[in-house]
Amino acid sequence: MTHMSSEQMLRRAREVIELEVKALCDLQSQLNEEITKIIEVILHCKGHVLVAGAGTCWAIAERFAHLLACCGTPALFINAANAIHGGAGSVTEKDIVYVISKGGQTAELNKFVQIAKDRGAKIIAQTEKPDSPLGRLSDVIYHVVATEDVDPYGMIATGSSLVNAVACDVLCVLLLELRGYTKDQFGRTHPGGAVGEKLRKNQSS
Repeated sequence: MTHMSSEQMLRRAREVIELEVKALCDLQSQLNEEITKIIEVILHCKGHVLVAGAGTCWAIAERFAHLLACCGTPALFINAANAIHGGAGSVTEKDIVYVISKGGQTAELNKFVQIAKDRGAKIIAQTEKPDSPLGRLSDVIYHVVATEDVDPYGMIATGSSLVNAVACDVLCVLLLELRGYTKDQFGRTHPGGAVGEKLRKNQSS
């Protein structure tokens, strides 16, 4: 076990934040016109955006699906590992399957994507590797790259998961604004909890 003094721990904590902030700034410079293609595909979707991921990307995918729904885009998280055991039958030609995968090599994700594609769904891949098997299956690619030094060993997805989450947030905010999705509309789908209570107080004041 490595020993650190309180001063060393504090310094290292600040370094981690600096690394992650730099990675987010790098993301800003990566954005290009592919964003407009992704937004157009999602805006014209007549079904649901079905979001999938594995490992740490599973958590980002669940978060993204929830936030899309909160921002006025019908979306659900789908478990690709279960979907290839029959659940993929829920996918229709009206849907978009949105897959988050750093390397685009995950077998169960790619099997699910192939089934969804065969069923007529549009495929969007958020990945570092456009030339991966996932990339080659996709209709549109959101090329998101996190600098390697932002993750411990270049493998444990601390900073890169943050980068991918923010890349998703960009889409959520753009879609919300382009749809003209209002606070009142949001309130009708979120009556529960502290947020619902706050919205009710704002409406009655």
